[in-house]
Amino acid sequence: MYASTPPTQDLVLIGGGHSHALVLKLWGMKPLPGVRLTLMTDVVHTPYSGMLPGYIAGFYDFDACHIDLVPLARFAGARLIRTEAVGLNLEQQRVLCRDRPPIAFDWLSLDIGSTPASLTVPGAQELAIPVKPIAKFLAYWESLVAEVVNYPQQRLRLAIVGAGAGGVELAFAAQTRLQALYAQAGQPASQIEIHLIHRGDRPIPERSPGVSRRVQRGLAERGIILHLQETVCAVEAGPDHQRRVVCESGWKLECDRVFWVTQADAAPWLAAAGLATDARGFVLVKSTLQSVSHPNVFAAGDVATMTQYARPKAGVFAVRQGKPLYRNLRNTLSGLPREPYQPQREFLILISTGDERAIASRGPFALGPQAWLWRWKDRIDRQFMAKFTDLSPLPMPQSEVRSQKSEGSLAEQLTGKAVTPTMRCSGCGAKVGPDTLAQALRRLQLEVPQAERGDIALGLDSGEDAAALWLPPGQTLVQTLDYFPALVDDPYRLGQIAANHALSDLFAMGAEPQSALAIATLPEQSPAQQAELLYQLLAGATEVLRQCYAVLVGGHTALGPELMFGLTCNGFGYPDQLLRKGGLQPGQALILTKALGTGTLFAAAMRLRAKGRWLEAAVESMLHSNQGAAAALRQHQATACTDVTGFGLLGHLLEMLQASKLGADLDLTALPILSGAQAMVQQGIVSSLQADNLQAEVAIANAAAVKRHPLYPLLFDPQTSGGLLAGVPGDQAEFCVAVLRDRGYPDSGIIGWTRSLEPGELPVLVKF
Repeated sequence: MYASTPPTQDLVLIGGGHSHALVLKLWGMKPLPGVRLTLMTDVVHTPYSGMLPGYIAGFYDFDACHIDLVPLARFAGARLIRTEAVGLNLEQQRVLCRDRPPIAFDWLSLDIGSTPASLTVPGAQELAIPVKPIAKFLAYWESLVAEVVNYPQQRLRLAIVGAGAGGVELAFAAQTRLQALYAQAGQPASQIEIHLIHRGDRPIPERSPGVSRRVQRGLAERGIILHLQETVCAVEAGPDHQRRVVCESGWKLECDRVFWVTQADAAPWLAAAGLATDARGFVLVKSTLQSVSHPNVFAAGDVATMTQYARPKAGVFAVRQGKPLYRNLRNTLSGLPREPYQPQREFLILISTGDERAIASRGPFALGPQAWLWRWKDRIDRQFMAKFTDLSPLPMPQSEVRSQKSEGSLAEQLTGKAVTPTMRCSGCGAKVGPDTLAQALRRLQLEVPQAERGDIALGLDSGEDAAALWLPPGQTLVQTLDYFPALVDDPYRLGQIAANHALSDLFAMGAEPQSALAIATLPEQSPAQQAELLYQLLAGATEVLRQCYAVLVGGHTALGPELMFGLTCNGFGYPDQLLRKGGLQPGQALILTKALGTGTLFAAAMRLRAKGRWLEAAVESMLHSNQGAAAALRQHQATACTDVTGFGLLGHLLEMLQASKLGADLDLTALPILSGAQAMVQQGIVSSLQADNLQAEVAIANAAAVKRHPLYPLLFDPQTSGGLLAGVPGDQAEFCVAVLRDRGYPDSGIIGWTRSLEPGELPVLVKF
């Protein structure tokens, strides 16, 4: 609907907390033309705090209590950039990142929650497990669960420091889950012992005394030991990996794990950037959720402190702030007045007791624990989470359609002048402007170091019309070209994936990469946005090239309807040492170095059906260079090699078999498969290239029988930056696989064997 309006403003959301999740949902239902929305997050699944006690207790699975940000961002039309923000340059309007170049913004919104308090208690930093950030805590928790499952004979003593609502719910839920695991293993409930340590005189001091009394009774009934008015002053290492909690009173507790559930602080880089913050580092905001010091910065959730309303850090406020944050971001970008938000003074909380009961608390009133309160809480939580699984866009009201038609384009709204649309020229008139190109290249040369090579006569810094390369004596120039539309929103990652994809052709042939030319098609945007986009693309590609000592020597840009990127890669090799597809020999093992499934997974992503963790695993695979795998294959006497890309595994295998005049027995059950890929093909979700690739099934001798197998469609799944497929002598195969896995290719394996081909025999037999 809005594709005809090129973006002129960048709104960047840092963090995928509850407020930002609601902003994304609302934005997808009613997008704003002329705005490019970007979500930056270091996790793609946001834990919903209301359901975490139920998850710890074992009542919910992972997906039930996590907001999947990948389909949500796609629904909102937002770019999703997976990275951790570590700072802000507010003067240049850039977000500083831990592992990639900065991200530019015009408007910024923060919803990153809180971080562990400074943990100044000696030993706590090294030996305690903080509950914030929650995603990291859950990884610790799952490792503990696995330990109990594997070693149920061992007694386990846990210490939880902090008896606010979070600490109390953790104690109840942890006991429920762990006792159930011990019972399943035939072990007594006494195997688990939980101590709750609190410096105050009652648990959950932030709520009424009636709540505290109910909690204390529940803890006593459950055998959870509560230690009040004990201030932890140290955490020490004990024998056999144990911990020792030391309190100011002199009391000590020997335990196996220490969970830290005390008051958290804000990320220190917020104050360091110059934002106005409170004493604990949280961003001070007005009633409009706008920073009091920087009007182009907004904040919500735990990271924000409202100057006009003192409220505790509670999930209910992060949820309630979602709609007003969305409205004020939208109004600000549209040049409309912002609306003040007044949070409620009293609010209801339902405290889970880990046994499918809950205690209700609002103001001075308390009730429970009761089973019906838990059912009420469960219904509320599930209704909230349903907002992020039902991603069908709502039809726009006709009044809104008329309003938008009358308002004109965003450029007209901002300038007050009518803008006459112009038709974009073709040919060389479709290139990116020279100032835009120069700005991106200048920043690239300053901020992204290139590998030093002496065989580049004229490169990127020469300003000439073409690059010039020195050809080493006795070697031949090996060239390859790959170019495709963006399959990820993050341009830096796209540059990395495209470079890995293109370089794989050189690695498969045994050539040494030397240089590359970039080819980029950029969508219509403002010149500043185009320069930023081009810089991110080239920075990602250059980082991958640098790792294999290759350099970017030039390229070409154009404007088009969608983002596309690719590279021409140059390499050198000795003609008699290059690996060819026709080099297979009978009796060789066929080794595949990466898992299959990128085609179906990204087809599913376009339909909002793929889980974020599946896509992240696929992207990690695509970001993994094949250079090390190629070296291992050559080390173990590989005689033929190719990379598995668009034609799918079977298509590329047939190229090798036909060139070598051989057949192969393929083991379908030995294929490494990316998480979620089998589930997606079983639902009929395949790449648009699947139908063309399926034509190769005429080469399968037993196609009629094997096509009923659930993994069969993945033989034809097109891969982006896929693995290498090579023929290795049988006596080297197992050693080769072991080396590949040791070098960081865990999905490597033997998927079949070559054989001689009889006249008239179809080349492929698939075992299953």
